[in-house]
Amino acid sequence: MDKQIYITRRIPEAGLKLLKEKGIKFDMGTSELAPNKKEIIEQLKKEPYDGVISFLTDTIDKEVYDACPTAKIFANFSVGYNNIDLEEARKRGIEVTNTPGTSDVAVAEHTIALMLALTTRLVEGDRYMRSGKYKGWNPELLVGTDMKGKTIGLIGGGAIGGEVARIFHNGFGANIIYHDVVENKKLEEETSAIRKEFDELIKTADIISLHVPLLPSTTHLINKEVLSMMKSTAFLVNTARGPVIDENALVEALKNKQIRGAALDVFEFEPKLAKGLAKLDNVILTPHIASARESARNMMAEIAVKNVISVLETGKALNSVTNNSDCAKV
Repeated sequence: MDKQIYITRRIPEAGLKLLKEKGIKFDMGTSELAPNKKEIIEQLKKEPYDGVISFLTDTIDKEVYDACPTAKIFANFSVGYNNIDLEEARKRGIEVTNTPGTSDVAVAEHTIALMLALTTRLVEGDRYMRSGKYKGWNPELLVGTDMKGKTIGLIGGGAIGGEVARIFHNGFGANIIYHDVVENKKLEEETSAIRKEFDELIKTADIISLHVPLLPSTTHLINKEVLSMMKSTAFLVNTARGPVIDENALVEALKNKQIRGAALDVFEFEPKLAKGLAKLDNVILTPHIASARESARNMMAEIAVKNVISVLETGKALNSVTNNSDCAKV
């Protein structure tokens, strides 16, 4: 196949192997940091690429499409695709694809890890030891709270939220409530989860975990008003998308002990943090690594490449999102 594509950053060998087997040539960015839009445009102008593998950190819009009018597909190396202008892609007949189902377990496990770290005060304990403050066992030192018996509130009952629910149901005996625009009967049958209205879940849950796509309707879904409705003993966990939380409002809520704590893997101003967030002891911060598993990354690479191959060979994508603007982007 006499085709050539551009990959904005390095992908695992599992994907590159498939390209080589098909004889598809590729150029690939070498920087560990995300290229800016100007750098992507400059590269795309160098060759008549037939396709592009992009990342969630790449802004793909009209200017990028203009730079590469020969591209038939932009395959996003992620489940999400809110970085891509789908409407413009539709106008131009360009396929946009994602990698669904590749990170459900990884993100769910990371979510559980963050919850356990919050309730056990594990990260605080680590910092306490490293700072040399530990002088001996004390029954009142860094007292945490039990996970067992807690009410877990899931905002979003899709693939990842459902996996979190199953882990809790099977391993912790937790009470699970969820809010979603779509009722998930399978989730309810498997985990005894109960669907609740948004406000009721916010007021009831001991731990609230976010698993929604980033849409206009979910931007700042968790804001000052919502934070004020949460229990003062509640925890908030976000492994979905940063802008789902008004991060400045969260900083104030944590400062004022309005809620007990939070754990974030994604950030509103990523890679920057809201002012004051990093100085707080009652928040755990991880650098967008919830899906960082070798198995997940290999699957993402393979699916992205298979979409490219399918479009170049048949004109049809395996995981098209070009005409599915309402499907999950988390």
